[in-house]
Amino acid sequence: MARCVALVVAAGRGARFGGDLPKQWRLLAGRPILRHSLALLAAHPAIDAVRVVIHPDDRALYEQAAAGLSLPEPIDGGPTRQDSVRLGLEALAAESPDLVLIHDGARPFAETALISRVVRALSLHAGAIPALPVHDTLKRGEDGLIRDTVPRAGLWRAQTPQGFHFPAILAAHRAAAGHDLTDDAAVAERAGLDVALVDGAEENVKITTALDLARAEQRFSGPGEVRVGSGFDVHKFRPGDHVMLGNVAIPHEAGLEGHSDADVALHALTDALLGAIGAGDIGRHFPPSDPRWKGADSARFLAHAGHLVRGRGGRISHLDLTVICERPKLGPHRAAMAHRIAAILGIDEGRVSVKATTTEGLGFTGRREGIAAQAVATVVMPDPSRL
Repeated sequence: MARCVALVVAAGRGARFGGDLPKQWRLLAGRPILRHSLALLAAHPAIDAVRVVIHPDDRALYEQAAAGLSLPEPIDGGPTRQDSVRLGLEALAAESPDLVLIHDGARPFAETALISRVVRALSLHAGAIPALPVHDTLKRGEDGLIRDTVPRAGLWRAQTPQGFHFPAILAAHRAAAGHDLTDDAAVAERAGLDVALVDGAEENVKITTALDLARAEQRFSGPGEVRVGSGFDVHKFRPGDHVMLGNVAIPHEAGLEGHSDADVALHALTDALLGAIGAGDIGRHFPPSDPRWKGADSARFLAHAGHLVRGRGGRISHLDLTVICERPKLGPHRAAMAHRIAAILGIDEGRVSVKATTTEGLGFTGRREGIAAQAVATVVMPDPSRL
């Protein structure tokens, strides 16, 4: 599989927005605009890593916006957007990803399907951008008067993320240094690369003015869109004296085998939350092949999923967890498990249901070979139709 990195450009000063605080750090639904953009990209199944280009003076603001997303160190940008992108690409050169998606930090509504269209187009083209056809009649003006009508046939409104094969766009940006080009597709065009157009989305707005931000807030003011995700996980027993379930250590005659702490309950809940926002599964975010997660506390996995939900403006409405095993008996521990799950996610305990059942001696759980868990997550997301 091709390795894909998202490069988010957030080093601008936002002169058109006004005020002392650049627009990417302004709050949208209580969180920085940039946080929404980062959460969207970090949750996408095709994106392996997210890197951010910032102004050197904005490090503290970045740390707040990226909290909980486990992102690599930010990259210092340059005086122009084009310079910032080039510096970001240079910083990626050592890891040399196959694909790169370059995204504006102040474009917080690039939904999963749009990103997927860009990535798919890169299997056939050197570059791809989301865009919308121009429907309005265009006028060229001067001194407040119409001087010309511009034919709109074949004209498109470009959006981001704009995707490219990494070696080609890095070479194109190096060659275009010093030229004033308006987006990365223009850099690619100058280098003779073929760049495909894929369907953009009206909701994928770039927040440029205070009015744009006010309109974006409307997306979060309605009742929202209810989504449901499910998760299922299994771990077999191994020698030990306790099992971790719901972040609670429960004494038992065996432990559970797994790369992390094998908390089958938290793994199922994590997958349920990721599923509700279309963010792939736990293995994509925390690969078992990565030594960083050996013996890791699974609370980190669940907290990460919760950060992604909130970063996209979502709210966890309810979690329903069922643990399936013959032993240990979970009745005495269910309240503690619900308490820990709620604490990890920062939600009320009344929104967490923990149940236990057996398979009446049937199957691998009935034979006491391991423990299974299934979970359902109900999440309320911003209504995409409210822009």
